[in-house]
Amino acid sequence: MTASLTVFGDALEFVVDERRLILQKTWEHLLLSGAAMAIALVIALPLGLWLGHRHRGSFLAVNVANLGRALPSLAVIAVGFVFLGVGFWSVALALVVLAIPPILTNAYVAVDSVQADAVEAARGMGMTDRQVITRIELPLALPLIFAGIRTATVFVVATATIAAVAGGGGLGDIIVNQAGYGLEGVVGAAICVSVLALAADGAVGLLQRALTPAGLRVESRAFEADVTTGVSRRSRPMSKVDEQPG
Repeated sequence: MTASLTVFGDALEFVVDERRLILQKTWEHLLLSGAAMAIALVIALPLGLWLGHRHRGSFLAVNVANLGRALPSLAVIAVGFVFLGVGFWSVALALVVLAIPPILTNAYVAVDSVQADAVEAARGMGMTDRQVITRIELPLALPLIFAGIRTATVFVVATATIAAVAGGGGLGDIIVNQAGYGLEGVVGAAICVSVLALAADGAVGLLQRALTPAGLRVESRAFEADVTTGVSRRSRPMSKVDEQPG
């Protein structure tokens, strides 16, 4: 126990003493994570919204989620070497592949699960498909959409440490170089990654609160659809009807 506390104290001291290095590597980490998330959002979010609006493509959403989990990030980086060479973008490609599944799946399930009565009422008022998506489905689906974005954000920030193996920079450069920075450097950088992931999750949570209509600002747990069946799982109180057998 004493040895562990000593290492932790040394790690905090390393972060303070090497703050310029930590800030530089943190900035590189943020650039890499931000680029990957931006690309993933541009690809996955519109596709998920469109598929959910059309109530089609559950097979695509489920299998993309499964594929994203099955592909090792290092294998994707190796493929990226062939087309993009060693460096920033080969790692960004791997992080995009990691981020797309939760964003796509949650966006699809969120819009697909919007009550049909609300959509039909909007169509009865003469709204176009675009108006239905932007004024009805998207506001109602925002909490679940952001659950997927928050999950992807934490995944990406935490996994961006693998950039060190491909010359992508970031805090991983310190974590993999114990010979140069010592155990205290490795632990210090790992602590910084953990804090960065929590901070990123909190920032996306604040953005979610700002964009969610006041009437929908309820606490929602991050969730993903059941990727084996495509059925969404939500926690809700059991009603008396649910309690009755048959």
